[in-house]
Formats: sequence, C-alpha cells, structure tokens
Amino acid sequence: MRLAGKVAVVTGGLGGIGKATVQRFLEEGARVVIGDFKLEGAEAALSEWDAADRVKIVQVDVASPEQARSMAEAAIAAFGRIDILINNAGITIDGLLMKMEEQAWQKVIDVNLTGVFNCTKAVVPHMIEQGSGVVLNASSVVALYGNIGQTNYAATKAGVIGLTKSWAKEFGPKGIRVNAVAPGFIMTDMTAKVPHKILDTMVSKTPLRKLGQPEDIAAAYLFLASDEAGYINGTVLSVDGGLVI
Repeated sequence: MRLAGKVAVVTGGLGGIGKATVQRFLEEGARVVIGDFKLEGAEAALSEWDAADRVKIVQVDVASPEQARSMAEAAIAAFGRIDILINNAGITIDGLLMKMEEQAWQKVIDVNLTGVFNCTKAVVPHMIEQGSGVVLNASSVVALYGNIGQTNYAATKAGVIGLTKSWAKEFGPKGIRVNAVAPGFIMTDMTAKVPHKILDTMVSKTPLRKLGQPEDIAAAYLFLASDEAGYINGTVLSVDGGLVI
C-alpha cells in the first residue's frame, strides 16, 4: 500500500494509460479523482474497480482554466486534499506540416500543453498549503527524437519537459516534486490509429522487440508518486523498451 492515505487527481483517467494508472493507484490504497472529457464507460469502470467510495469522476476539458479549477475544488470537497496530480490527458491530430491545418495545431496545443498548465496551476496551491505534493506530466518519446507527421504532438510533449524542469525548480523548495514520464509506443486506442507498418517499424527498432502496455506506464507513475522516489525531482523517465538509446 504505497499510496495509502494519498489523494490523486488523474486527467484522462477513463481510458488507456490513465485507466491503468487509476487501477494501480487504487490497488496501492489511494483515493482517486478522475478528470476526463468523455465519461463513456465511467459506470463500467466503477463497477470493475469496486471502489466507488474511493473514486470521484469529474467531467473536465483541461483546456479550460475554469474547468481545471472546478476539478481541483471537487477533489478537495470530496477528499480534503490533493497529494498527486497526473497530467495524463492528451490527444493527437496527426498530419504532415504542409497539410496540417491551424485548427489541428491549436487544438493539440490547447489540450496537451495548455491543459497541463491549467491543471497544475489549479492544483499546486493546495499542495503548497499542505507543504507537499507530486506532479507527474505525460511527455512522450517523440519529444526526445521527433516523429514525422506529429509536429503538433511532438511540440507539446517537448514543451511538457520544459514545464517539468522549470516547475521542479520553482516548487521543489515548497516540498513539491515534479517529474515527467516519456512513454514509447504503448498499446492504447491512440496507438491503434497508427498504421501497422509504422508500428512494426517501431517494434523492430525497440531492443525489447515489443510495444509497451498501459500497465508499464502506470508502474512508472506509481514509483514516481510514491515516497520511494522522494529524492527524484525534475527528471524525465523514458519507458520505451530502449527505443531512444
């Protein structure tokens, strides 16, 4: 029970990596507030977890500062504190630069980068008040080496690394650790949109010769959120099977 007594807010917590993270955090004793734009599957998830008394689900568009603040207030109202924020929500609208419309660029920026800013700004004051907390941001392997057709996505995930390192310096003296996780190619609904030929290429370039699972990222989040990682601050943990080495 590495998270016993802890309260975590997980954005994008009803699918893929987010859902696996919620599951793992509940197993480790945490109470969890899920913020998600789409609430389809919420009832099924609650039934699957069998932990309704330790879960609160809030509909939120992380691109909205007001909705981010409402999510944080809902967490405080439900559980009285926030110990962990997982900025996991993200989208992709892929396309080559010369074919990418401005709307596709801006939407991904709004959710993947501004959303991290909004949620962190909403939650951190509560952590400062209690003198402790952990913020974990979802970056990506493409932030480290780029990817054709993902100008917007790669830019946001590289930006997340910049936010992470800046906030680690800013909030460290206040007892708040800030780190990022950079997943490789993980089997989620988002990855399912990628052509099989590209996925096969990524597998061939990965020393472990396989794609990751959402549970692999959830385990990384768990470690960084736990007291075992109490002296880790401002780092980017790659969980990619060795793809970038």
